[in-house]
Amino acid sequence: MESNRLDRDDAAAQLAVLQADRAALADRVVPPWWYDPALGVLLFCFLASYAFDSLWVTFPAVVLFCAGLGALVAAYKRITGVWVSIDGPHLGVWAAVVLVVLGPAFVIQKSLDQHWVMVVAGAVLGVVVTLLGRHWNRAYAAELRGQR
Repeated sequence: MESNRLDRDDAAAQLAVLQADRAALADRVVPPWWYDPALGVLLFCFLASYAFDSLWVTFPAVVLFCAGLGALVAAYKRITGVWVSIDGPHLGVWAAVVLVVLGPAFVIQKSLDQHWVMVVAGAVLGVVVTLLGRHWNRAYAAELRGQR
């Protein structure tokens, strides 16, 4: 009977260690305060470049956007030591928001020749990606801590 008690105590101790590791990981995976706003600014600048209706502006904006995304990914991996990808319902929410904002914006830009609308669409999506990123990061950390 005594060996069973030791096994239970060992299991409880191991479980406590695992919970502490999950809490430490939860603290690590939340990016720094500037990460989500930087992503929002990158997205805004990229989409706002469409207002110029010129490949001489949009193409460099695409290159800078991709380089900025690469820098953000590298910074996140360096700071946290891990990479967390978005999937499941989060990706669906983001895709729906993008379609609702960009669909009408492209129609207005092309059919009504109102290029300024891409600046507005970029601002909206830049703010939304910042807020959703903050929300999803905190939700993921809470899930790792077992608070969800």
